Amino acid sequence: MTKEKIIYIILLILVPLVSYSQELVTGLQVNPLVKADKYRSGSTKGDGDIVELPFIDDFSGESHLPDPRYWSDNEVFINNTYTDKQITKGVATFDAIDGNGRLYETITPAGFEADHLTSQPINLNYPKTDNIWLSFYYQPGGLGDLPEPKDSLVLQFYAPDEAQWFPVWKAAGGERQDRFKPVMIRIDHERYLKSGFRFRFINWASLNPDLSEPSIVGNCDHWHVDYVYLNRNRNEADSIHRDVAFTTPLRSLLKTYEAMPWKQFRQVFLQEMEASIPIHYRNNDIIVRNVTRNFTIRDMHRGTLAHSFSAGARNIDPQTSSDYNAALIYTFNTANTDSALFLVTSYLITDGFDRKENDTIKYNQVFSNYFAYDDGTSEGGYGINGLGSRNAMVALRFKSYMQDTLRAVSICFNDSYLKSNLRTFDIVVWNDINDRPGDIIYSFEGVMVEQGKDINGFYTYVLPDGVMVDDVFYVGWKQRSETFLNAGFDINTPHRGRQFYWLNGQWYQSMVNGSVMIRPITGPPVKPASSDDSVTEERKSVLRIWPNPANDFINIESEDLRLSRSAFITIIDLTGRQIMKVPYAERIDVSMLRAGIYTMVTTINNRPAGNLRFIKTK
Repeated sequence: MTKEKIIYIILLILVPLVSYSQELVTGLQVNPLVKADKYRSGSTKGDGDIVELPFIDDFSGESHLPDPRYWSDNEVFINNTYTDKQITKGVATFDAIDGNGRLYETITPAGFEADHLTSQPINLNYPKTDNIWLSFYYQPGGLGDLPEPKDSLVLQFYAPDEAQWFPVWKAAGGERQDRFKPVMIRIDHERYLKSGFRFRFINWASLNPDLSEPSIVGNCDHWHVDYVYLNRNRNEADSIHRDVAFTTPLRSLLKTYEAMPWKQFRQVFLQEMEASIPIHYRNNDIIVRNVTRNFTIRDMHRGTLAHSFSAGARNIDPQTSSDYNAALIYTFNTANTDSALFLVTSYLITDGFDRKENDTIKYNQVFSNYFAYDDGTSEGGYGINGLGSRNAMVALRFKSYMQDTLRAVSICFNDSYLKSNLRTFDIVVWNDINDRPGDIIYSFEGVMVEQGKDINGFYTYVLPDGVMVDDVFYVGWKQRSETFLNAGFDINTPHRGRQFYWLNGQWYQSMVNGSVMIRPITGPPVKPASSDDSVTEERKSVLRIWPNPANDFINIESEDLRLSRSAFITIIDLTGRQIMKVPYAERIDVSMLRAGIYTMVTTINNRPAGNLRFIKTK
């Protein structure tokens, strides 16, 4: 194992056919965020209008797809989680996953042409004396997989009159860069100085030739590109951007969890609430800049501003990053008793000439009925693999701050190559003995690996018998085979000593950096909610929605609704205002809803058939 692969181990390492069992982190077979955004976009892209100079994109938008104003294809992944040294928030990531969110069908160990990022046609009908330069920043690997030496990132220019692409720049893999490296390329050849000029980035990736264990085949060979800028009147030294920008996302304002049950939080809000809001921003200019840091917290249940403050102004030196902790004198509070949602926003006030697209970051602080360490986005797959991994166990430590009942466990399982991880396993709950998983206090045996239907990929396993939990407990799984189960893995959230695995009769603390995506659900029974009291007993049936909280879609399960020809779904907000009414479908698009708490009301033949509340997170 090379030093570069310790954190992010993938199939590209030559794995012998017979290997001892070990922790393993692989790349994704499917990127659900790209898949979801592609579904919402509704079509593939094509050529747009001619773009006039300046051409600038720092990939700081909200979509996981490239901005169609500048780019004509959908293959790269726009994100802020696969790197941590970007100069502004958001990068374009090139990998082995196509524009539909799945591994390329052309994937091969010999190497293949993977992602393209192609500009829209650009007007470059200028004399070469206008000094036209293209600049960008790039980094191989980042928090993802380091490309092999035979892999590469290339840049090509398009000559409109010749209808031909020409290579102009190339970077080879195999060497990790701690930071993004700037590139400056002058465009002075007459064949490019035309209206209709284009440029494109392409990455070449490769797959390990050993496919003996298809469940560990996954995404690989990551390249990241940031701050693409094309303009006139530049020079070779003009690689500096007069821009102060956020670089990394906001995270949870809880000390322990990304999300936790609201009733649990109210028991320990003083000890669980963070005393500060960490933010990270960078001055990309060559002069000292003055920056004011502002913050707001909105109660999405009430639809009101719960708290706002300014952390004041401070100078930041040129070409430096600032890691600032803004003192927070506030605890989350709302009138709702079973759930809550708060929108935390930080924004910078800088000079007027700064790009404003990258000076604001937001985070949805969710309080529902589950504990979570992960941020909801899987960057890899986790499991125990190799000879001797049958009966291996994985456990994640949680703490209940009150006597409560564990009702279900949500696990994110990745969609693996050839569906090879579809195996049975046991869900296990342990007590704590000496800061390690102790005695098994509950086991739900023989459940099947299931990929969730929601965008984040979580599948909820309802426990037939709830188990009482109090103080520290552990939730995880026991394998029934040596097959890699490929659970979702959040690389951005360190487990901080809370993740363990069991092999050969002994528990070990996990050595990989990140958190396996397991979420215990506590509180009232997690079973399909019945209709409201106005429905007769014979009409009552299973009514269930998921995911909850939801980002883009809700799935609705009801036998009565499915069998009826006159069933409707109505969604109302907290003021009682009807937001939408649609005929019943098993999947409803709620992406247009603002973040908040909503009630879904179902009717059959204009008679109430049930209602459920759900949270829309963004």
